[in-house]
Amino acid sequence: MSHDQPQTFTPAPDDVVWDLPGEGPQRTSLLVLPHAGGNAHAYSEWRAHLPADVRLLIGQYPGRGARFAEDLPRDIADLAGPVVAALPEGAADDLVVLGHSMGSLVAFEVVRALEAAGRAPRALVVSACRAPFLANPCAVYPERLSDDELVAAIKERGGTDDGILDEPELREIILPSIRADFAIDDVYCCAESAARVSCPVTVIGGDADPVAPAASLGRWAQITDAPFSSYVLPGGHFYFQQQLPEFFALLDPVVGSRTAAAAA
Repeated sequence: MSHDQPQTFTPAPDDVVWDLPGEGPQRTSLLVLPHAGGNAHAYSEWRAHLPADVRLLIGQYPGRGARFAEDLPRDIADLAGPVVAALPEGAADDLVVLGHSMGSLVAFEVVRALEAAGRAPRALVVSACRAPFLANPCAVYPERLSDDELVAAIKERGGTDDGILDEPELREIILPSIRADFAIDDVYCCAESAARVSCPVTVIGGDADPVAPAASLGRWAQITDAPFSSYVLPGGHFYFQQQLPEFFALLDPVVGSRTAAAAA
C-alpha cells in the first residue's frame, strides 16, 4: 500500500502504544519512544529487564508495523500526538517517559503535552540526544542522499539490523519511514523559553557517541527546576545495546525498584 494514499483510518490505540505489562499488579508505567527509523519491536526485549510490577509501554510511529499504511510523519507532533492520545487508561497515573536519540525529543514533547493536560509524568529520561533547544549538530539531510548513501549513514550510527538494510525488499519497506524520521530530527528545535518541563530529568549517553557527545548532555538540566541527573556509559550512539544490565541499573532508581516501593 502506498504511503501517498490519503489516510482513511485512525490507528487502534494498541497499535500506537504497545502495552507489555509484567506479572501481577502494575505499579509504574515506563513509556519508551524509539529512535529515528526505529520501531516498537526493537525495544520489546526491555520487558525482561524491568521489574514485574513495571508496565512497559512502547510508542510505534506512523509508517511502520501495523501503522505502515498511514501517512508518513512530517513533524514531531505527528510522532508525539498519537502516543499521548493512545496511552492506556491509568498509564499516566504513575508514568516515566523515556526516549532514545530522536525519541528523546518525542519524549520531551509527550511530557510537555501531558503536563499541559494536567497529567504530569513522574520523570523524563532522555538518552543519547541533544537538548531540545539546540540545533541538530549531526543533521543527516536524507533528502540529499540516495538509498545507498542513507543506508551507509544508518549503519554508521548503529542500532539497526544490517541484515534488514542489506535485503532489497525489506529496505524498500523501511527506508521511507527512516527518511521521514531523520527529516524531522534534522530541523526540530524548541524555543529555549518554551523548552521547560516540571518533572525531574535524567540523561544518559555514551562516552564515544559522535551524534550526542557526552559533554553536551548536561544542557538538558536547563529544561527543569526539578532534580536533574546525568550519566555516561562506555559506548557509542547505541551504547546500551552492549550493556543493558548497566543501563537498567541507572533506570532502576527512576522507575523505582519493588524493594524501594515496598519500603516507601
